Amino acid sequence: MKKKILCTMMTAVMAVSLLAGCGGKNDEAAPQAEENNTESSAGETDEGVQEEAEGEDASGEKTTFTVGFDAEYPPYGYMDEDGEYTGFDLELAQAVCDLEGWELVKTPIAWDSKDMELESGTIDCIWNGFTMNGREDDYTWSDPYVDNSQAMVVAENSGIETFDDLAGKVVGVQAASAALQLLQDGGSQKELADTFGSIQEFADYNSAFVELQAGSVQAVAMDIGVAQYQIKTRGEGFKIMDEKLNSEKYAIGFKLGNEELRDTVNADLQKLLEDGTFDELAEKYELTDMVCLEAK
Repeated sequence: MKKKILCTMMTAVMAVSLLAGCGGKNDEAAPQAEENNTESSAGETDEGVQEEAEGEDASGEKTTFTVGFDAEYPPYGYMDEDGEYTGFDLELAQAVCDLEGWELVKTPIAWDSKDMELESGTIDCIWNGFTMNGREDDYTWSDPYVDNSQAMVVAENSGIETFDDLAGKVVGVQAASAALQLLQDGGSQKELADTFGSIQEFADYNSAFVELQAGSVQAVAMDIGVAQYQIKTRGEGFKIMDEKLNSEKYAIGFKLGNEELRDTVNADLQKLLEDGTFDELAEKYELTDMVCLEAK
């Protein structure tokens, strides 16, 4: 009986020893492999995310150029019939990227969030019919390249001919736009705005024109270049008033202090002016009479 008990106990001990031996070897190797895989994967992911976020290659050279623009602001930036973003400003940006060997990243933004996008580094610049007048100290600006005016668009049969005729009328304007800045508190046309019935803000000018056509607003304050494009594409029924709210210039807005990138883009614009690309694009988008980039 004792022999039987002893034999049984020895068998159990041997079984436990075998299991412990096998388990110990795998338990040591598995965590090590898992740790190595985790480190490798994390390292690759962090490096990839960092490179993509900064738009630089391993040597620190810039590889991308991210342009923030209003996707409903023709002819400067908009979506064409093929569903592609294009426009005068975006084609100019692409030409700059071609010179530098950068990839152009077209980033549509809500216009009233443009400062947040720029400050956070989501975009490298604001390039889309961006008025520099009155904002000179808020950004690092490129050389001005378009001489633009703020104008009023009304229906042809509205009977509105002068600014005096806008008294008591509802005037539409894009939120956070230069036109709105002119008409708001402290703007040079605040006295005129005080005669309006009200000012109605829109996210984009396409929506404003829909309401102008419907008669819910009687005028729209906007950049003259955009006004000309809207009227051309929509056909008859609208006109630009002879009186203008002001004259202003467009430039590219970089984050305050980013002079290195500004200088690079300025130099490239000069090259595009010299080789005729700038003027070709201006003619394509019917802006020849408005461009003001000067050779240096």
